[in-house]
Amino acid sequence: MLLIRPLARLGVTPNMLTVIGLLLSIMTAVVIAQGLLFAGGLLVLFAGIFDMFDGAMARVRNIASTFGAFFDSTLDRYSESIILLGLLWYTLQRPGLHDAIWPFAYEQPWMIAVIYIAMVGSLMVSYTKARAEGLGLECKTGLLARPERVIILALGLLSGLTVWAVTLLAIFSQVTAIERIVYVWRITRQSVQTVPTNVGAPLMGAQVEKDEHNSHTSASNALVDVNARELNQSQQVSTSVGTKEVIEPGVLPMSSAIPPLNSGGQQE
Repeated sequence: MLLIRPLARLGVTPNMLTVIGLLLSIMTAVVIAQGLLFAGGLLVLFAGIFDMFDGAMARVRNIASTFGAFFDSTLDRYSESIILLGLLWYTLQRPGLHDAIWPFAYEQPWMIAVIYIAMVGSLMVSYTKARAEGLGLECKTGLLARPERVIILALGLLSGLTVWAVTLLAIFSQVTAIERIVYVWRITRQSVQTVPTNVGAPLMGAQVEKDEHNSHTSASNALVDVNARELNQSQQVSTSVGTKEVIEPGVLPMSSAIPPLNSGGQQE
């Protein structure tokens, strides 16, 4: 906080610190690629501090935002991948790479493999957490979060045990991702098992009552339709009968020129 408050008074924003952390990670990757591993270890720690400063700055200035959290997490993934890329470049330039306490021959292929596995594991640790939170689940379990990975890599570069540090990153980042997968599986399985026992029976009874109500309603509607048709038919019969009674008496007598029908007979 002693450093954050003066920076906040100068108008520095959390997103500015996030971008500075990314630039420091690019510088770190270049230094490591040149073979300056000790200096690279110091820069890894320094860049990691800036990764923590952006969140503290957001709290001090009370300007935390959804985009800021998204921006920080995204650039963190870039920063970590870029540093490992610099280490990969360093390894590719040294076919005879060998650590005094590394027990296997041909250290360069081992180093390339563990760097790749560590990079994938780092991305999967972040992705499993983000995907779980996207589904409305809190997922903070696991051994190797971002701060722990920064410390392990920095210690490996500072001590000259880089291959061991990257191997630890490769193994435990995958373990952390698997831990989070299992954790999400357990909590989602528990929620699925809880729903049928508590909700299934009432829903079934409600469905039966609804079906019975619909059956009674359909029968009532059918009875009303039959009564309406019978009423309409009786009205039509009454109307036709009344019409005949009115028309028939109105027929007038007609004279005929044909004898003997010219004496006032009616033509039917």
